[in-house]
Amino acid sequence: MAADELITAVIVDDHAAIAAGVGVWCAHAVPPIHLIDAEDRLAGIWTGPGATADVVIFDLELVPGLPNFGELRRLVDSGRRVIVYSQHTEDAIAIKCVDLGALAYLTKREGPDHLVPAIRAAARGEPYTAPALSGAFIADTAPGRPRLSQREAEVLRAWFVSSSKELVAAKLNIGVKTVDTYITRVRVKYANVGRAARTKSELVGRALDDGLITLAELNQETSL
Repeated sequence: MAADELITAVIVDDHAAIAAGVGVWCAHAVPPIHLIDAEDRLAGIWTGPGATADVVIFDLELVPGLPNFGELRRLVDSGRRVIVYSQHTEDAIAIKCVDLGALAYLTKREGPDHLVPAIRAAARGEPYTAPALSGAFIADTAPGRPRLSQREAEVLRAWFVSSSKELVAAKLNIGVKTVDTYITRVRVKYANVGRAARTKSELVGRALDDGLITLAELNQETSL
């Protein structure tokens, strides 16, 4: 996305006051962000103007007591760039959302100083770490190696030994956009454990360090 392009975001939240407040913040942002209010209707993310929005601002709990991790997974797997904006402050929930592929997790105590930059970062496909999520990772006792899903690791290894994402897509029988989505998710996970990998070579280095691929495998494919 070019720096001067208008960012569009769609928000799904069952509290009208929250959506209205986010709308004001987006309108007053410089440059402004166009916000589409899907209210509490998940269909508004998938149809109409919300279907093409650059960023999804997702209330994790549209039904009280039932965090909708399944819908978050569906959004991420479809290639959508998601910010979870939730009343939940539990570290485990924040970490789970990022593990599922959310580009940012913000609590509803965090206002425009964090939500607006998070929207801009997500529109570029980049993670944003707000104070609540930063605290979650500090509290997390897991080691520095990110927790990749089996499919994420598979796509990553295929990309390392291929000359293009198109070849990866053909090999794994998935779309190029899906390849991009998985690679972005891996980058987010590495960034969130303090081991950012912005280039392919840096990501190869991280994978070698973590045993996701070996030099022998890389050299074997390169020599073919």
